[in-house]
Amino acid sequence: MTAHTKQRVVVGLSGGVDSAVTAYLLKQQGHEVVGIFMKNWEDDDDSEYCSSNIDFVDAAAVADVIGIEIEHVNFAAEYKDRVFAEFLREYQAGRTPNPDVLCNAEIKFKAFLDHAMRLGAEKIATGHYARVRQNTATGLFELLKGLDPTKDQSYFLHRLTQAQLAKTLFPVGELHKTEVRRIAAEIGLPNAKKKDSTGICFIGERPFREFLNRYIAHAPGPIQDDKGRTLGRHVGLSFYTLGQRQGLGIGGVKAKGAELKAAQERGQRGVGEHEPWFVARKDLDKNVLRVVQGHDHPWLLSHQLQAQDASWCAGQPPTPGAYAAKTRYRQPDAACTVVRADGSGFALDFADAQWAVTPGQSAVLYDGEVCLGGGVIAAVDTPVPAPASAKN
Repeated sequence: MTAHTKQRVVVGLSGGVDSAVTAYLLKQQGHEVVGIFMKNWEDDDDSEYCSSNIDFVDAAAVADVIGIEIEHVNFAAEYKDRVFAEFLREYQAGRTPNPDVLCNAEIKFKAFLDHAMRLGAEKIATGHYARVRQNTATGLFELLKGLDPTKDQSYFLHRLTQAQLAKTLFPVGELHKTEVRRIAAEIGLPNAKKKDSTGICFIGERPFREFLNRYIAHAPGPIQDDKGRTLGRHVGLSFYTLGQRQGLGIGGVKAKGAELKAAQERGQRGVGEHEPWFVARKDLDKNVLRVVQGHDHPWLLSHQLQAQDASWCAGQPPTPGAYAAKTRYRQPDAACTVVRADGSGFALDFADAQWAVTPGQSAVLYDGEVCLGGGVIAAVDTPVPAPASAKN
């Protein structure tokens, strides 16, 4: 799309600096820009953690400075049905879902897109750090990484379809965050210095376990190590994620003699009394949380994964071969081989072992800067826990 093709663009204004600069850039390009503030959560609006009202005030102030209209739209019912219900189902099944991926697919690029089209929009835009390009050879739309490698959000957008990509603009994906902040300050946006939001889209900054407590039943059980020794009690498997080391409430069990030597031979870093414990498995059948000592314990390392519920940006799966993948948002691309890929799922082999690959999270595939799509991690190739020792 060239700058002189004037279009009606509806921008999702969140109250943050990225969406504010998005709206400003589109207005500068001569588009007719309308702002929409999406309210997706209202279970506890009076909570100290719910910043929705503050965010709306910020978004309205931005719209005023830029000189565009803003509309407040409530998608809380859709969010609860399509995102939150699935989020709870996954946690109750012992997996760790990524609600931001689901929120993008179901709310921001479905409910919001539908609403924008009803308002006569030709395109929608958000403040995500990603890019869309139409491939001149194939005519297909491609989802590309954002130019700022520290802010790229294509991982969260990997479920977007051709129809969604064709209607979407990501202006700040062409910029680095420092440039976005500079533009915001230069034009006097009231939120130029507002800090980036963190945490899950609807939970915000609140303590996560306290939040889940309201919705998920507790089923306490034993915490056991890789030898089957009981070290403590967990509060319910749903409240833990693989690779977690904080909040386990267990002390050290010192590795001795042959055990210590074997760990050292495996190249594990300093296994001893003070080496931290990590969550490595959830045994749902026995309600046991399995933990291991040492960051590089074999139980935390995987060379293969199987994913299901696949979604491909191009509308079809990639051919088997060499690609790169992310199994969590903040990690460098890891070289991998696609062994199998179809409409429902895929299997990956990694050259280097990946750490704490977590069922329920998304595995996202890349071919260079192009995001191909991804799926939900269902299984990994990791050693089976040893049975509890009769001597314990």
